[in-house]
Amino acid sequence: PLRIADFQEVLGEPTVALTKLRELCFSGIPFDGGLRCLCWKILLNYLPLEKALWSSLLKKQRDLYSQFLKEMIIQPGIAKANLGVSREDVTLEDHPLNPNPDSRWNTYFKDNEVLLQIDKDVRRLYPDMAFFQRPTDYPCLLILDPQNEFETLRRRVEQTTLKSQTVARNRSGVTNVSSPLKTTPSSLSEYEVLPNGCEAHWEVVERILFIYAKLNPGIAYVQGMNEIVGPLYYTFATDPNSEWKEHAEADTFFCFTNLMSEIRDNFIKSLDDSQCGITYKMEKVYSTLKEKDVELYLKLQEQNIKPQFFAFRWLTLLLSQEFLLPDVIRIWDSLFADDKRFDFLLLVCCAMLTLIRDQLLEGDFTLNMRLLQDYPISDVHLILKKAKELQDSK
Repeated sequence: PLRIADFQEVLGEPTVALTKLRELCFSGIPFDGGLRCLCWKILLNYLPLEKALWSSLLKKQRDLYSQFLKEMIIQPGIAKANLGVSREDVTLEDHPLNPNPDSRWNTYFKDNEVLLQIDKDVRRLYPDMAFFQRPTDYPCLLILDPQNEFETLRRRVEQTTLKSQTVARNRSGVTNVSSPLKTTPSSLSEYEVLPNGCEAHWEVVERILFIYAKLNPGIAYVQGMNEIVGPLYYTFATDPNSEWKEHAEADTFFCFTNLMSEIRDNFIKSLDDSQCGITYKMEKVYSTLKEKDVELYLKLQEQNIKPQFFAFRWLTLLLSQEFLLPDVIRIWDSLFADDKRFDFLLLVCCAMLTLIRDQLLEGDFTLNMRLLQDYPISDVHLILKKAKELQDSK
């Protein structure tokens, strides 16, 4: 209660004192009263510090998101549905075999490849939690109107999966072609699709990622983005304030976009060796470890355990794969509150290593790899406390 009062005081001012807010959030944000949802929106630069601007900004952004839905999901869906009606007009200027790169069809098929990859990833979000499989209370009415004849993303995936071979391109550019006969039954019946008029939370996440991919063709969709958007959406979609919860989709989209603008370099292969790329950050984990615990550093070096074996995932996905969702959310309170943006993440990674140093010093390569791939400590408070000590001991 005391801490909640502190938050309410800072958030009650006409202009939020960012430094004070960061300090409070760093030690964990209470869920009560939608405080976390509000603080995250401020920390991720979605909401300005002047409170008077909030309602107009939110309205503007949510309208903009509806516009994206209309242009990127509804328009192409209508075009596809109209195909049967006005066959000759369509074929005249544009048809599925049109080789012109500007062809709408060309874009449509390219988008389908991205969509199938997103679909595969979002269906698997947090399988140990029922949340993402459950129907949302606020399905997208624009899309679920039963009068609609147009093709929704769900229908698009079903048709594409049935018709085509699923081509999955992973990060290294290897193409796995799996025959549709093998994949369709399992992938489509893996989860029951909710009845018409309902949408599962994972379908909302799919739409957010699809629109992001369309608006950011330079990066489009890279596997792992689903793990970044998941905790954001979960937090906003469980907001106790129903007026905000209703707009979880649009708000998540913009917060995700802002967060990605800070970490997208981790997802872009060509930047790997530059100052901002992921390789540089992974090496920084080791150089920090060397400062803090040279014995452990030398042991990992000697066993040739490279940071890319584990730190790649820790850093790129902001630790979202290493802990249970509530713990990930607690870690993110501190990461988002860090004014040096994600410098603290390097210290958290170091803390994770030093907390299991005794096991690592005794273990061989295989044992240590297993420890790092499946991190044994689940108490994130202990980890954050250790990271803070490392930070203060600079």
